[in-house]
Amino acid sequence: MCGIAGQLHRDVHDPIDRATLERMTRTLAHRGPDGEGFYVAAGIGLGHRRLSIIDLATGAQPLSNEDGTVWVSFNGEIYNFAPLRADLQRRGHRFRTDSDTEVIVHAYEEWGEDSVTRFRGMFAYAIWDGRRDRLVLVRDRLGVKPLFYSDTPRGLTFGSELKALLQDPAVDRTWSPAAIDSYLALSYVPAPQSVYTNVHKLSPGHLLIADRRHITIRPYWDLTFSGPDGRPQAEADYLDELEALVDESVGLRLVSDVPLGAFLSGGIDSSAVVASMVSQAPGRVRTTSVGFDEQAFDELESARLVARHLGTESAEVVVRSDVADLLPRLAWHLDEPFSDSSAVPTYHVSAAARRQVTVALSGDGGDELWAGYARHRVEQREMQVRGWLGSMSPVAGRLASWLPLSLKGTRSLRHLALSPAEACARKHVYGQFEHDGRRRLYSGDFAGLVAPCDPLAGFREAYRRCASADPLDRALYVDVKTYLPDDILVKVDRMSMAVSLEAREPLLDHRLLEFAARVPSSMKLRHGRGKHLLRRLLARRLPAAIVDRPKQGFAVPIGDWLRGPLRPMVDDLLTSGRLGERGLFDTRQVARLWREHASGSHDHRHRLWSLVMLELWFRHFVDGPVATSAREVAA
Repeated sequence: MCGIAGQLHRDVHDPIDRATLERMTRTLAHRGPDGEGFYVAAGIGLGHRRLSIIDLATGAQPLSNEDGTVWVSFNGEIYNFAPLRADLQRRGHRFRTDSDTEVIVHAYEEWGEDSVTRFRGMFAYAIWDGRRDRLVLVRDRLGVKPLFYSDTPRGLTFGSELKALLQDPAVDRTWSPAAIDSYLALSYVPAPQSVYTNVHKLSPGHLLIADRRHITIRPYWDLTFSGPDGRPQAEADYLDELEALVDESVGLRLVSDVPLGAFLSGGIDSSAVVASMVSQAPGRVRTTSVGFDEQAFDELESARLVARHLGTESAEVVVRSDVADLLPRLAWHLDEPFSDSSAVPTYHVSAAARRQVTVALSGDGGDELWAGYARHRVEQREMQVRGWLGSMSPVAGRLASWLPLSLKGTRSLRHLALSPAEACARKHVYGQFEHDGRRRLYSGDFAGLVAPCDPLAGFREAYRRCASADPLDRALYVDVKTYLPDDILVKVDRMSMAVSLEAREPLLDHRLLEFAARVPSSMKLRHGRGKHLLRRLLARRLPAAIVDRPKQGFAVPIGDWLRGPLRPMVDDLLTSGRLGERGLFDTRQVARLWREHASGSHDHRHRLWSLVMLELWFRHFVDGPVATSAREVAA
């Protein structure tokens, strides 16, 4: 894996400042510790940091075509590069390296920017086309790899991480009130927003074309939930196709010139990936698992059962509660306010894996496409109730507003008064600061600033855009467009890259996703249980006791941490004058949340974690100069 950065100036006579480009690129050294490279010409500069995975000897970047008119800086992997290379050679292209990177250059020469549709992989890349005097930025279909850009007074600045862009003095560092409002609702800043008003994320499945005067952004891929073609297949036929696609996807991701292993939680998704690896990889597969010293949150025994059955060479790491020194570094790596607390164990399992391997396969993506979350079960039940009640649904929803939320099922009943799109969207904010909670939290001035903001607009839009009439398909499409790229994949990318580990996600191969989108929802969620077809697949390779284990999730004991070892840090971050001086919050409300949680009378763990991570972000990225490496981050 790698890091990329660069600039395109509007005025061809406005030279690239080499020192700025080098500073931008070196800020990404953790993404690519094995080397750096630069290409600088009239008003254009590309930078690259390399983590050597394939073609260790000759794969340096930026890399060009034969005559130096097309250059690329690339972050990611093109898994089908070998057949593409053979095709391009038959068409007369000459290759100087054995890297997948060079395939991008020659594919662009042959097919233009639409060449991206031929790639299977995870990627973010920049192509400089000197013949047409234009820059092309591309991000993979699911958003596995990040890419940020800013339209500045001098031109376009881009990079793999926000902190790289901040090294360019032309990039405006004004933080966005709307982004903060979205973060407190969702625990992350959704694309295409970033936490800065004038910096944006290139959305997954999109490409950007910039010449000296204009910037154009357009999609090149979408996931279509169209339902089965013709008559639905028998379950056994779907299962056989799923098995073939999973094995193919895993096999493609076993290509590496460096040591390779996998994350193993003992759950359905990671176990399916590791089982496929064992059936294809020579020798013993190396796996890494994470647990907690709090028994209620520990999953190591489940991972051990899978590892023993499959015969993997397993390593384990136990996450302790002494994370106070770690959190500031994680906040720096995350770039934006981000409060999914499972980033902590993801960092630890990545660090443990990196001691053995350079590449690790993960099971990410199984929940979002195969209905693995509780909200998917709720979505299905709500639509069944709407069907039973018909035109009386809104009336039932309004009557439910008189019921206490402590009564199980009250939220779902209240949702009957909402549109299906709105009900689906609201499921993504539970446990965080919902609308009324945010308004109570904010100062009067900040509440006024964000009054027009709507953090759930993207969720409703995605729900309505889905072509399927099946409400579960629509909920899964919403996850693919929002929660998956903006939370799950951000967490895995930043935490693995923090330790220079490449994470690969076989369950997110776009052909596997396109197959999942035509599998009937009855083969995903059955009898109130998600991932039905994935479970059937795993049952071919693992005992029933493992396959039928209830889902635990990557839960983290942050409630106890906040009351215990993190208490001094929380006191400093949330009760000091610096928080009040920012003008965002009514500090009395913050103090109340902290007091109630610390006393044990209420559980505000997720809300407090969000405030802690937000204040850490402010101290790193607003209060002073931005650190250019994790070593500079003060504990």
